[in-house]
Amino acid sequence: MTLLVPGSDLTALRAQLAASPDAWLVACFCAAWCDTCEEYKPKLRALSSALPRHVFAWIDIEDHAELLGEVDVENFPTLLIQIGGRVVFYGPMLPHIGHLERLLESLDERSAAVTSALPDLPRLLAA
Repeated sequence: MTLLVPGSDLTALRAQLAASPDAWLVACFCAAWCDTCEEYKPKLRALSSALPRHVFAWIDIEDHAELLGEVDVENFPTLLIQIGGRVVFYGPMLPHIGHLERLLESLDERSAAVTSALPDLPRLLAA
């Protein structure tokens, strides 16, 4: 797997999400002007290659605002982890890839869902 961008990689992103309805979606909400996000991006790309069973998406909040619904992302990077139809993590995270690695290791299919005002991201991407 690789780090997919909805604009340029939409077909691949849709195919990966459709191939496994229970796929883990790890989406990073970012902004092109954010230096912290740009420093984080290659680390996230490397993690996506190391964890091919997960679908990783890089979502620029200005280029793909429609994927946020009414939610305003104010802190970067902000991560969403969705297992199947359940959001199990949504919030800002320090841009240290080890934090995300440990979070992913701590989650599984039984992890509790969290409340999020975000629309169902996989459904929006599939449309």
